[in-house]
Amino acid sequence: MERCRRVPELAPDAGDVLFRAMTTANNRGTTPVPAAALDVVAARLAPARLHRDVPIGPYTTFRIGGPADLLYDAETGDDLAEAIDAAEAAGVDWFILGLGANVLVGDGGYRGLVIRNRARHVRWLGEGRVMAESGTVMADLIREAVAAGWSGLEHYVGIPSTVGGAIWQNLHFLSPAPERERTMFIAEVFEACRIRKETGERVTVNAEYVHFGYDDTVFHHTRDIVLDVTFRLTQGDGGAMHRILQENLSWRGARHPWLEHHPSAGSIFKKLEGIGAGRLVDQCGLKGFRVGDAQISHMHANIMVNLGRATAAHVRALIAHAQQAVLDKFGHRLEPEIGFIGVFDPPTP
Repeated sequence: MERCRRVPELAPDAGDVLFRAMTTANNRGTTPVPAAALDVVAARLAPARLHRDVPIGPYTTFRIGGPADLLYDAETGDDLAEAIDAAEAAGVDWFILGLGANVLVGDGGYRGLVIRNRARHVRWLGEGRVMAESGTVMADLIREAVAAGWSGLEHYVGIPSTVGGAIWQNLHFLSPAPERERTMFIAEVFEACRIRKETGERVTVNAEYVHFGYDDTVFHHTRDIVLDVTFRLTQGDGGAMHRILQENLSWRGARHPWLEHHPSAGSIFKKLEGIGAGRLVDQCGLKGFRVGDAQISHMHANIMVNLGRATAAHVRALIAHAQQAVLDKFGHRLEPEIGFIGVFDPPTP
């Protein structure tokens, strides 16, 4: 049953909590780019993998978003870095798109260069060490590792992410059933990664540089980009790993909407200290609440889904409504953990 289609009005003093996210991507791709600058960038990229004025939405898990001036498929880590070099040399904004989770792209699209990270080379180095380029899909790497008898990645099955995204977010999930006694992080199997620093330098860095936190790393606060990652895994029992795969997929499937049927960006709000954001939204009675075709999931109140024709404007209004409801009822300020990318109307603060 549809609960509401009205775009909610906000209290004047609530504006400072709206639409803030913990990513350096916010407010990029909003300034019109001269055609000559786009042509300069295009001249340095492989023409067979370069597209103009292509909608970004189909390349995101939310299936929302307008066109990019330029959309480029980078096939290797070095190709990815060189595309960024080309954009920066021409003074053109750029954004890296992996599987397209954890982002909301504006209805007006992106002014500049969007780079799809399709760098997916994997090399096994021996003794459980594996190097994977940052565009490698985690599901593929997990499958390969389990088949080879190496443990450490199977806990993250079912979470839509590339290797680069996993490091960016410090991917995490609960430890194996039945205890589910702690949160496990991708940092636990991380050895090193090669990055393009925001200065353009290519270097290899360790965990101390990455500064892993809960849903946080150095990459949230700089324009450093992961090119490839080396993991150190341990020998595991095949039966035990397959049990974890099945249990974790079952656990997620029972609590999270399926992307194939209800596209989403994943969790919308950051977790508060000791309190799940979804629990607060749920206690405001907002499961099922919708604005246009954007709806707070019936399964998980910290996930918003696209019922088919949702726009970025619908999602932003829904986020604002949930934030205001939680602020009014509990006094807590929910902060988004997704990135707001490109041109919104009105602009993102």
